[in-house]
Amino acid sequence: MVRLAPSASNKQPWRIIKTSSGFDFYESRNPGYSKAFAYDIQRIDMGIAACHFHLATVEKGLPGEFNIISPHTVIEEDNVNYVFSWLIKQNENARNEEKMNAEENDRAFVNRGEWKEIYLAGGCFWGLEKYLSMVKGITNTEVGYANGKTQHPTYEDVCYRKTDHAETVKISYDPDQISLEQILELYYDAVDPLSMNKQGNDIGTQYRTGIYYVDNEDIAVIRRSLERLQRKYKKPVVIEVSPLENYYTAEKYHQKYLDKNPGGYCHIGREKFQKAKNFSSIKTTAEGGKIYNKKPKEELKKILTDIQYNVTQNNATEPPFRNEYFNNFRKGIYVDVTTGEPLFVSSDKFESGCGWPSFSKPISPELIRELSDTSFGMRRVEVRSKTGDAHLGHVFTDGPKGSGGLRYCINSASILFIPQEEMEEKGYGAFLDLL
Repeated sequence: MVRLAPSASNKQPWRIIKTSSGFDFYESRNPGYSKAFAYDIQRIDMGIAACHFHLATVEKGLPGEFNIISPHTVIEEDNVNYVFSWLIKQNENARNEEKMNAEENDRAFVNRGEWKEIYLAGGCFWGLEKYLSMVKGITNTEVGYANGKTQHPTYEDVCYRKTDHAETVKISYDPDQISLEQILELYYDAVDPLSMNKQGNDIGTQYRTGIYYVDNEDIAVIRRSLERLQRKYKKPVVIEVSPLENYYTAEKYHQKYLDKNPGGYCHIGREKFQKAKNFSSIKTTAEGGKIYNKKPKEELKKILTDIQYNVTQNNATEPPFRNEYFNNFRKGIYVDVTTGEPLFVSSDKFESGCGWPSFSKPISPELIRELSDTSFGMRRVEVRSKTGDAHLGHVFTDGPKGSGGLRYCINSASILFIPQEEMEEKGYGAFLDLL
């Protein structure tokens, strides 16, 4: 907020508030002098200042125009009235060029190479884009407008013409470096998941929170992630989830806005940016620096038994009550049989009566992938190891409520048990405290 000094005719300051689309001008409701025409004098002062303001923007090469619209900026003071706004105007040639590019892309949402995409809405996209761009494993970020009712909207359209688009960050990421679960956890940390159509000082449907996916395999991951988030709150989480119906790249001046304007508006705290910058994945490296790698199928055929190979590579299921670990309750750790990476610990194992090993949770959600599974006419959530991409089993919601309510039903053939007394010798001593 810019507070201008009182003019000669008005003891009360008036305000210019910078927004993401321009500047909103406000006047005091109470003129400085109790004399006739005091409001008229105040308006003249504002008009003169507005002219100087416009000339300064032209001189600096920032095109724009005045408009009388309903501002989206919230003023928590009782003594000011909205008067008019000055809106940034995008160069017409640039706007036409962006529309042509959008038409060429025509929103054919495909993943490029090994990268994956997810679209997240969470208030003003300037801050959310900068925050997520700092995370290792996120390869590209872009801001735009998603899931609205009109085609090729401008920023002014989205803010003032009820297009129902959400300010959204398009995220490309390398799944070998960071998982969708991790991205969502970072996203939750940067938004208020209980706030409807409001983040920070920004209010409106364009500032709603949303997760928009382009890969149906992500649905199960998103659902489980939101269920875990909901357990932290008594009030309902209002983050909407839907497939990406449409997306239009925002104007060039919005792209990497905080890189170009380090002092620009942002509703995300500075400490969050530092956390994003320092974020590191633990999904492929255990303590002690040991790295686990996926092995080629040719090698797995040589080192695995037939049942281990069929379960992990062909999604087979071993028989209940006739497998190695369903009734094993010794202290120790369970690792991926294909890579040796730790996945579960004995302290999270419980007797479910299903005939397979059951765990309330993995060591870390970043170590596994949860995918939608509609095989055999059923709707289930498959569990796979993230690094080894081995089929482990399925996760259900009938687990112990005191431990989160989940039951990870895992094939014994997909895991290897390391007893507590052997963990140090075999390189898993860092996990002893988890038992």
